[in-house]
Amino acid sequence: MPGGTGDAEDEKGGLRTALAGLTTRGRSFLAAGVAAVICAYVLGQSDLLRVGLLLAALPLVCASVLYRTRYRVAGSRRLSPGRVPAGSEARVHLRMDNVSRLPTGLLMLQDRVPYVLGPRPRFVLDRVEAGGRREVSYRVRSDLRGRYPLGPLQLRLTDPFGMCELTRSFSTHDTLTVIPRVEPLPTVRLTGEAKGYGEGRQRSLALAGEDDIIPRGYRYGDDLRRVHWRLTARYGELMVRREEQPQRSRCTVLLDTRGIAYQGAGPDSAFEWAVSGTASSLVHMLERGFSVRLLTDDGSSVPGEGADGFTGASQQSADAAGLMMDTLAVIDHSDGTGLSRAYDILRSGNEGLLIAFLGDLDEEQTTVLAKMRQRSGGAVAFLLDSETWVREPTDVPGPLGRGEDRLRMLREAGWTAVTVPRGADLADLWRLADRQRTGAASTGSTAGGGVR
Repeated sequence: MPGGTGDAEDEKGGLRTALAGLTTRGRSFLAAGVAAVICAYVLGQSDLLRVGLLLAALPLVCASVLYRTRYRVAGSRRLSPGRVPAGSEARVHLRMDNVSRLPTGLLMLQDRVPYVLGPRPRFVLDRVEAGGRREVSYRVRSDLRGRYPLGPLQLRLTDPFGMCELTRSFSTHDTLTVIPRVEPLPTVRLTGEAKGYGEGRQRSLALAGEDDIIPRGYRYGDDLRRVHWRLTARYGELMVRREEQPQRSRCTVLLDTRGIAYQGAGPDSAFEWAVSGTASSLVHMLERGFSVRLLTDDGSSVPGEGADGFTGASQQSADAAGLMMDTLAVIDHSDGTGLSRAYDILRSGNEGLLIAFLGDLDEEQTTVLAKMRQRSGGAVAFLLDSETWVREPTDVPGPLGRGEDRLRMLREAGWTAVTVPRGADLADLWRLADRQRTGAASTGSTAGGGVR
């Protein structure tokens, strides 16, 4: 019958798996036993036959018993934390539970991790009593942001005689997210009394729906102090006023991800600095109570909860920050050559403060950036000259190239623009941008060369 055939095939497959797990010692015992049986048959020695059968049967019995105990151990993994900045450590906790009624033998536990997180961890667990458990942990660390899979967890079972060794893999996986480094930034006012930023916040209607654009009819639960008595007398029913409340100021952080705009690779490259600066700016503005979104050169907007892409209520800021950090953890160079798609998003309306982290620019893209300034209440640009990042630092200053021309064009368009030299500190550049806006810095310092 089909069920019986399937059982027979499973049994044969299990036998082959068990035999494949024989160690060198087990194979040696089996070969010696077979040789002894053959010699006993040829020479007619019954004592040698018994010895040969014992030698051959021992590894087979060990393999059979070990194979039948493969599903009696449960394993689990826990990350602490599951999201960690680049260069920081996370701890992985492993737990093994013996769910059988018999104690286990010697267990070897190992977890699969990507090579960038460190060597593969291995642990040797002594005898685990029935219903008992063992907990071990190890650390992982990566200087490169990204999402790294952990698992599956592998358990190597062995018998007391060392005849057989079987490897079993658990099915569960976990993911460690390494986000960009986030630097604390000083509280400065990068714009004046512009709309959508700082203390110059506008007030707008607290809309609960389209019908709240004008005074609406009374609804159960509305505060009677909001009743509009003049309209109530006109329409013959209770009418409720619309409310006013402060609107959250907006901030868009633009990250230039064009592959042609950056040179070099690795954790110390210009692009990684731009990603880290973007993450730091997003977190800083969220902490100051702004509605923030992340925008890239290809027009992708994060978090994108609504049509405008900005975060929602204040209680959603933590979720929005996590979503943007997860996006920056895996963001990579784009194949685009321009910033026109980002401009199409920005020109739809007033976007409040605009903070941009930019790579190498040509004249056309600088013109597009100049137009972006017209749709924002304030604009701050950090320009990374990738050539200075890939060239070894020297005491001799390099010639002023087209980067200075791009910087001048942006400032004439109303941008607060600073260049980012190799190894610059974002907090210092943040203060420098504020001094440039207020006109306290000199022309030479506003070029960014004095920041280390």
